Amino acid sequence: MTKAEIEDQSPEEPLDPAMENIRRKMIKLQLVSGGILLVCFMAVLAAIVYKITRPAPQTAATTQTSGGLSVPADQPLAATANLPAGFVVQSVSHSGNQILFYGQLNGTSKALIFDLSVGRIIADITVGSH
Repeated sequence: MTKAEIEDQSPEEPLDPAMENIRRKMIKLQLVSGGILLVCFMAVLAAIVYKITRPAPQTAATTQTSGGLSVPADQPLAATANLPAGFVVQSVSHSGNQILFYGQLNGTSKALIFDLSVGRIIADITVGSH
C-alpha cells in the first residue's frame, strides 16, 4: 500500500466546533428544503389525480344569458315578433330579454314590448299626450 492509500483509510479528524455548527445548519437546511419539495410534489400529484378522476363536464348545447334565457350555442335564437298589421316601426330598443318596438298604428303612437324568454308580445302600450 502506498502512503496516500493509508491516509485515505485513516479515520477523519473531528471538525472544530464552528465548522460542526455550520455542517449541522446545512443538514437542517437540506432537510427543510427536501420537505418543502416533497410537499409541493405531493400537491402537484394530488391536482393531477383530481383532474383525472373528476367526471368530464357535459357540454351544453345552450348558453345561459341573463334572465334565464337559453340561447343555442351553435346557432342564433329564432323568434318571430308578430306585430299588429299596419304597425309602422319608428325605433327599436332592447334591455335584457325584452325588445321595445316604438311606432304608430293607425295614427296612434304605440310601444310594444316583445319578451324573448316567452316568445310573444307582453305589453301593448298606447302613448298619448294631454
